Amino acid sequence: MKKILFLFFFSTLGFSQNTHRQYVSHSWSNYELELKTNDGTYFILFYNDDIAETSFVPKGEKFNPKSHAVVLKTNYHPFQINENAEFIEMKTIGLNVKIIKSPFQIIYSHQNKTILSEKLGYFKRKHEPLERVKGNIVYDSTEVIQFNLNATEKLYGGGARVLGMNRRGNRLALYNRADYGYETRSELMNFTLPIVISSQKYMVHFDNVPVGYLDLDSKKENVLEYETISGRKTYQVIVGNSWENLVANYTELTGRQPLPPRWALGNFSSRFGYHSEAEARRTIQKFKEENIPVDAIILDLYWFGKEVQGTMGNLEVYRDSFPTFEKMVDDFNKMGIKTIPITEPFILTTSKKWQEAVDKKILATDSKGNPFTYDFYFGNTGIIDIFKIDGKKWFWNIYQELANKGVGGVWGDLGEPEVFPAAAQTFGGSADEVHNIYGHNWAKLVFEGYQNNFPTQRPFILMRSGYSGSQRYGMIPWSGDVNRTWGGLSGQVEISLQMGMQGLAYMHSDLGGFAGANLDDELYVRWLQYGVFNPIFRPHAQSDVPSEPVFRSDNAKSLAKQAIEMRYKLLQYNYNLAYENSQTGIPLMRPLFFEEPDNEALLTKSDGYLWGKDFLIYPILEAGQKTKEVYFPNGSTWMDFYSGTTYEGGTTHQITTVRSYIPTFVRKGTIVPLVDRIQNTEAFTTDKMEYHYYFDEKITDEKAFSFYFDDGKTPLNDDQGNFYFMHFETEKEGKWLEIEVEKETSEKYNGNKEETVTLIVQDIPKKPRKIKFKNTKGNMQYNEKLKYCTFTFMVSEEEVEIKIKL
Repeated sequence: MKKILFLFFFSTLGFSQNTHRQYVSHSWSNYELELKTNDGTYFILFYNDDIAETSFVPKGEKFNPKSHAVVLKTNYHPFQINENAEFIEMKTIGLNVKIIKSPFQIIYSHQNKTILSEKLGYFKRKHEPLERVKGNIVYDSTEVIQFNLNATEKLYGGGARVLGMNRRGNRLALYNRADYGYETRSELMNFTLPIVISSQKYMVHFDNVPVGYLDLDSKKENVLEYETISGRKTYQVIVGNSWENLVANYTELTGRQPLPPRWALGNFSSRFGYHSEAEARRTIQKFKEENIPVDAIILDLYWFGKEVQGTMGNLEVYRDSFPTFEKMVDDFNKMGIKTIPITEPFILTTSKKWQEAVDKKILATDSKGNPFTYDFYFGNTGIIDIFKIDGKKWFWNIYQELANKGVGGVWGDLGEPEVFPAAAQTFGGSADEVHNIYGHNWAKLVFEGYQNNFPTQRPFILMRSGYSGSQRYGMIPWSGDVNRTWGGLSGQVEISLQMGMQGLAYMHSDLGGFAGANLDDELYVRWLQYGVFNPIFRPHAQSDVPSEPVFRSDNAKSLAKQAIEMRYKLLQYNYNLAYENSQTGIPLMRPLFFEEPDNEALLTKSDGYLWGKDFLIYPILEAGQKTKEVYFPNGSTWMDFYSGTTYEGGTTHQITTVRSYIPTFVRKGTIVPLVDRIQNTEAFTTDKMEYHYYFDEKITDEKAFSFYFDDGKTPLNDDQGNFYFMHFETEKEGKWLEIEVEKETSEKYNGNKEETVTLIVQDIPKKPRKIKFKNTKGNMQYNEKLKYCTFTFMVSEEEVEIKIKL
């Protein structure tokens, strides 16, 4: 869909009002510091040992305690206090905040090392007069918080962009906006989060909603600035002892992603769009005939109207094209396929819902209280005021009706919002004050609606725009309308890695690319092969060139089918990653520096990444690429997942590429569950699964692995849930390899207590001399040609032990 640009204007001429900020007094209350200066008051507290919050309230203003991002309660976390005539110091075991009284400065330290300090801190910046532009508001002053930076640290964050992994040197607009057809560089996209992450393993989250800028040392003066039109002068400094710990701390602060339904990890049939029920049915039938797995079909805007323009806001089934919509959905459900219809927040003045929306006063307004209308690509429109209780209820009723028809999830498009003139007013504030949280609050209303009305169903909420903490509402983000070119593919790893570090771990792309009529089978296949190791596998594109593999050439279809089958083979591994993310916040896609945090060369790399902890992935990002340079992270031996060739960590190799898959490596010494072929996730059972142990004789330490299982549908509840874990421990002592297996069930578990386990131990050069089973009966077969052992045995809540003499 073509995107319309909307700009807000600041100039860069500035001065500060606070170069002479002076300490006046301070007091303590419930482990919170209140510090008065000559121009305002600081409030500083700790959420825990690794998170401190600083707020500044200028004289004449009142503190606004409302955060749209933070859910962690402070509980006035205790800290050590040191104070004298020169400074005040607040210390935990993780973070130190030191306030120097004269000259006034706030300094943040971690592990006895300064990581950040306020330079000018808060000040107002006045702007030169700018020509007023129709539909926009020009601000004569903005509010800034300014910091000193280390000269060498790399900077990440600011949401979804294509700038290179190190975003230092850029001035980033904080104004969610689509970038239609972007390729190798995109400075402004759908998610512009007020987050800065440093290679020194700390984060700064600016806890404020209105539009603004993040300046990541664009003038090369070692300065970080947050600039905004209004709002809270509050930020949190977050530290971590490791990258995983840092992301865990941030997601503890802003909330963690609920476990999605298992089917969301399957293959989607999607395009812009299916014009009719007959076309949707034919497409799903084609997947069945071609024996290609599929779990969901997405309906773009034709489900509510025949034309692209003039119908947005109808939000009811267009019966001419979808005469038996409910039966279609029911038929798909019986096949294990979920239906997901698109929705948008715009109600066109030509739509069937316009008068109802006006009468019920659920639209954003102008300054006189009338519905605010304006033109954009799809027609003359108003926009739902989701910050108003009546607007929120009205919109949820649409989703409730769709859910009652049997649909499996929600697609919310254009939620930046795509066009939202600054003069519009909502119950939550002006357009520029709420612009960046529109998608966030939209996801919230859907998520909470499902919690209240469909409490036994995990919601699926596909959204194009959001804010800090949107992950806690189950938001599944995607990277917008990327061009269908190699240039479009090239930035996708960077976007997903960056967003995962910022809490939104399900960021993914329209596989194959969205924009343009570029028929390139090699590009299509390579993009889908990369998608195997993405949080969501969803080919989607404009309909000029098919996005579904069933409508591609025989060669492309065959290779795409192999990729999709591999996606399903990894279903339980991926589901375990999703569970881990729901508990710790750690992303599914991880930068290589997570593995080697002290390797400076990796801090700017995004050509390869870790899929979970144990897969190393290097996408093919160029046409006709014959070899791929692969760096193997130090500390492990890595094995080609397909050929079995091994590579030592800390080395770099030129890997010859093949057509049927991208370079994929598994860490030796790990256990990976692999699933036999299934048509969709409804067919998943543990009977169709094997555990593959990639034995490494050099590893003698005890290793532990756990895998999570549940029904894949019911919202996760640790107290009431019906789930279990399968635990493995491996250890090599001399010539003996010991493997312990145990099934740990929840209190409410009502499944089988016993389970047959198939364990394949790879890379055993000779048939074992002796096998011992304890607390179970089992058997072993050795494959002389491929050098692996297959063990089959029963496991229950009593620990099983297998001893293998090599």
